[in-house]
Amino acid sequence: VQLQASGGGLVQAGGSLRLSCAASGDRFSINDMGWYRQSPGKQREMVASITSGGTSRYADSVKGRFTISRDNAKNSLYLLMNSLKPEDTAVYYCNADYIAYLPDQTPVVGREWGQGTQVTVSS
Repeated sequence: VQLQASGGGLVQAGGSLRLSCAASGDRFSINDMGWYRQSPGKQREMVASITSGGTSRYADSVKGRFTISRDNAKNSLYLLMNSLKPEDTAVYYCNADYIAYLPDQTPVVGREWGQGTQVTVSS
């Protein structure tokens, strides 16, 4: 399974961005998905997560401003970020917990990360 993130960029404070993450591969299904972010000198932190059934949770710092969603038919994950603040500046990573099946139908459980997309919010 591979994840490809996109949608980052430079935006002024108060603006909006929408991140996307697409999963690809053979013979797999995805369970929980999520967005994390990492700023220079800081640990990677969870921003938002969503189950395959659509239950979501958010970091306190983004509640009410960010919305996570997914399209299971397209194996895609999204993050709509509104009212962006300079402190939201970070590299954003998507991840997915998956089950993949080898040609002999052996299941393989794993977690994959996307390559990261830079979000920069200017004041």
